[in-house]
Amino acid sequence: MTLSKNGQTSLLPSLDRSSLCQAIFQTCYRTGNFKLRSGQTSTEYFDKYRFESQPHLLKSVAEHLAPHIPSDTEALAGLEMGGIPIATALSLATGIPCVFVRKKAKDYGTEQFAEGLEIKNKKLLIIEDVVTTGGQVLLSTEDLRQSGALITNVFCVIQRGKDLSAFQEKGLNLFSLFTMDELKQFAK
Repeated sequence: MTLSKNGQTSLLPSLDRSSLCQAIFQTCYRTGNFKLRSGQTSTEYFDKYRFESQPHLLKSVAEHLAPHIPSDTEALAGLEMGGIPIATALSLATGIPCVFVRKKAKDYGTEQFAEGLEIKNKKLLIIEDVVTTGGQVLLSTEDLRQSGALITNVFCVIQRGKDLSAFQEKGLNLFSLFTMDELKQFAK
C-alpha cells in the first residue's frame, strides 16, 4: 500500500511481465565503467538496488516469481544484500518464512551466517537479485548445505551471465525472471 496526499492508503498496482521488464530496465540501467562482483568489468550495469527500493517494482517482482516457487519449499534464503528484499517481498506474498544469509558469520551475538530460523533439514530456495557467474550463490549454497540445509533451486531476478554450468555441477536449478537480453530490448 501507499499513502496518498490525504493520508489514505491505496493498493500498489501490479505490472504485467513486459511492463515490469521495461520498468526495471528504465529504473536500473546505467552506462560507464563498472567492476562486477565476479571481477569482470562492464560498460553497462544494472543498479539493482534501484528496483529493490521501489515498492511497486519489488511487489511486481514477487508476484511474478511466486508462482514458480517449488511446492516443497520450506524457507526462502535471501542472500546478503540484494536477495534479502526480494526474499522478504516473496515471504509477504506467499507466507513462506525467510532466512537472511550473510556472506560470512557475524563475530558477535549468535555468530550465525543464516538468520531467521533453523535451517537444518529444511528445503531452502536461494534468492538472489542478479547472477553473472553465480559465485556468491555457489559459496552461500555450500555454507548452507554444510549447516544441513537442503538446496536444489535458486531464483534470481536478472541473469547477466550465460555460462552457468557451475550450477548444474552443484546440483542447482536456476530460474531467472529476466535475462540480460530481455532487459536490453528496451535500450533505444
